[in-house]
Amino acid sequence: MPLIRLVILLVVIGVVLWLINTYIPMSRSIKTILNVVIVAVVILYVLAAFGILGPLAGIRIG
Repeated sequence: MPLIRLVILLVVIGVVLWLINTYIPMSRSIKTILNVVIVAVVILYVLAAFGILGPLAGIRIG
């Protein structure tokens, strides 16, 4: 994955998360959970993109 594409993806995810936090009314605890989940998924995606984590397709749930 090219680095520019990764940076653009991170910017888009950040803007979407900011828009959700700013303009969608919901409980503070729900926003916190949403932020933690999105940040965790993005970290896993970036680690997989750089080859540190390995391919995420090999992870089985259940």
